[in-house]
Amino acid sequence: MELSIRELQENDIEPLTRYWLGSNKAFLEGMGVDVSKMPSAGAWRNMLLDQLNTPVEKKQSYCMIWLEDNQPVGHSNVNKIIFGQEAYMHLHLWSPDTRKKGMGLAFVQLTLPHFFEKLRLQKICCEPYALNPAPNRVLEKAGFAFIKSYVTTPGWINFEQEVNRWELSRKRFEVLYGYSAA
Repeated sequence: MELSIRELQENDIEPLTRYWLGSNKAFLEGMGVDVSKMPSAGAWRNMLLDQLNTPVEKKQSYCMIWLEDNQPVGHSNVNKIIFGQEAYMHLHLWSPDTRKKGMGLAFVQLTLPHFFEKLRLQKICCEPYALNPAPNRVLEKAGFAFIKSYVTTPGWINFEQEVNRWELSRKRFEVLYGYSAA
């Protein structure tokens, strides 16, 4: 099994949209998604095309596709991007067959260098639903520092919920992952 990553491409839009619109309600709610806020396939397509066509310095969202043996199996995106400063990361394995196998951590470790470098970030934040244990475990294992738990509506497709705020500074990332400052 070979794991790799690449930037979002236009041919990824359909499977990424299928993940969101084809996942069952219980799974989505377990991630903190308010299914009544789910956009249509056309709206997903337009948002993702806009992301592809926006210069990196001006992106509101930026996505990396996760590949197992060169086949897309998930993605990580960042939003709330302040170029050169910080962004908020999200983690998604698309199929139940790929979950609970340790791939999430491996994919995060592959993705972090790209986000830090491409967006020149000083900090990556992640605020998963407190009741969703998988991303919380992955973030801890990846070296993120737990900051706090609090109640918020973390994103435009979420319901109000308790989230755990995790942060990874560039300095800590460089120490943990053996990277030097750009």
